[in-house]
Amino acid sequence: MSTSPLPGDASNDPSDDQTGRFVVQPNGRVRPLSPHLQIWRWHVTMLASILNRFTGGALSVGSVLIGLWLMALAFGPEAYATFTGWMGSPLGLFVWFGLTVALCLHLTGGIRHLIWDAGRGLSPKAADALSWASIVGGVLIAVAFWAFLFSSGRVGL
Repeated sequence: MSTSPLPGDASNDPSDDQTGRFVVQPNGRVRPLSPHLQIWRWHVTMLASILNRFTGGALSVGSVLIGLWLMALAFGPEAYATFTGWMGSPLGLFVWFGLTVALCLHLTGGIRHLIWDAGRGLSPKAADALSWASIVGGVLIAVAFWAFLFSSGRVGL
């Protein structure tokens, strides 16, 4: 593992670097290159962050479905019956299940961030544990919700 050269240390001058670990910026400053994905070790916190961003986008797209549902309500019983027919189909239920998973993952990811914002759970082990808890907890909450819907008879194939 290399260390950054000290100012005035001619033996470790990054401008003479032959390894490609440093780059000269347009302003003349020499800066180290960021690690690339091929050499950066994968962490569960990275997965949790990516999932949180992805689920936020999925929920934005899912809000269009809520808008369509409200439009179907506004256009009358025939439009509403058509909408519920599509969304009650196996494909529609799969979409709603996916949106539920996205909502639960985003919720648990937000709780994880609130804990971090409070200054808790920032050590690598605790951050990994919170990340796993938010991922597993979000999926379990969504599955439990849909198991309840099916077992109560509110939703059926």
